[in-house]
Amino acid sequence: MTRGNSREKRWDPWLGLAAWLIVCFAVAAIGSALTATSVRTWYPGLHKPALTPPAWVFGPAWGALYAMMAVAAWLVWRPAGWSGAGSALALFAIQLALNVAWSGVFFGLKSPGPAFAEIVALWLAIAATCAAFFPRSAAAGWLLVPYLAWVSFAAYLNFAIWRLNRVGP
Repeated sequence: MTRGNSREKRWDPWLGLAAWLIVCFAVAAIGSALTATSVRTWYPGLHKPALTPPAWVFGPAWGALYAMMAVAAWLVWRPAGWSGAGSALALFAIQLALNVAWSGVFFGLKSPGPAFAEIVALWLAIAATCAAFFPRSAAAGWLLVPYLAWVSFAAYLNFAIWRLNRVGP
């Protein structure tokens, strides 16, 4: 192996991590764009449960979660690549798509009821991704556990907001 190939091989994992960070934070940016207007106009007027965190908590919490998701995907991808970890990474992609979809349904469409059904699907996809990641990398699986916990809490908030703001019987 030539010196150039050795250097290239050494940097491949770090380029992979950068790519996973870009993918996850691109998803975050899309979700943020879908929520931006409603967070300032529609969301503040909703009745919310007592356990709703202050608005400033959501940005740092989601930032940390997206970073952990990226590292988890990288830990699964790095030793096996796409061919060896394709099914686990496909589940990861599905949960990312559902993550963005929830923002679109809840904030974009201003529809907490359908968003609750969507967040249940998201929760199931995250749980399946955790289950697929753990055998490949315990660290990757554990990195997704806070995300699953946060989405569990978000599902509670979504359901409560839906129930508190229902019109009619």
